[in-house]
Amino acid sequence: MINYEAFLENYKQLQASIAKVCSECGRSPETVKVTAVTKNNPADCVEYAHKAGLFAVGENRIQEAQSKKEELQDNSIRWELVGHLQSNKAKKAIELFDRIQTVDSFALAQRIDRIAGELGIQQAILLQFNTGEDPKKFGATQLEAHKLVESVLTLKNIKLEGLMTIAPIGKEEARVAFKRLANLKEELESTLGVTLPELSMGMSGDFEEAIAAGSTLIRVGTYLFGERSY
Repeated sequence: MINYEAFLENYKQLQASIAKVCSECGRSPETVKVTAVTKNNPADCVEYAHKAGLFAVGENRIQEAQSKKEELQDNSIRWELVGHLQSNKAKKAIELFDRIQTVDSFALAQRIDRIAGELGIQQAILLQFNTGEDPKKFGATQLEAHKLVESVLTLKNIKLEGLMTIAPIGKEEARVAFKRLANLKEELESTLGVTLPELSMGMSGDFEEAIAAGSTLIRVGTYLFGERSY
């Protein structure tokens, strides 16, 4: 496992890369937050990210996140679900995560809304779109976007905070997917009169392209913690 000093060095390099891209495209580095993806890494890595002041930690699987939260017992850590959510695990996801980034259908949003209402909370979410049109990726289509966003906005126990995508492999493919999501955000905000502040896009291999396209939140694991043990 990586030690804290090595993690900090990786994080400093990441910050430098973010600053460089932001300078090139006329943005402030402060407009880009980092979610440290800690899947398949021990709970110590969650502590590293939190201690270093990263925005949040991201987990792909319910059971793994639950195990780490129980081990750490630290309510000041922000947790985000960045992996696919099955409808039958929605209740546990709501109990564990501050935000669910991967809501990809109205049916799933409705279930989250109902359970959140029963728990007396408002659940923050992002809507996931497959703007890379990758058959291996989850996400709603761009054609579904207006109806999906309009429908989700009617749900009282959900707080829609923005959009998310996972790009296909390949720099050019990623650029296209990111630009499509950024354009979709602008179009939805204009036509529906809503504010969608968060654009979650970009991971270890393509965060530079994502930032250039307007990402406000990158999800980085390997760059910070090294290759995972699967």
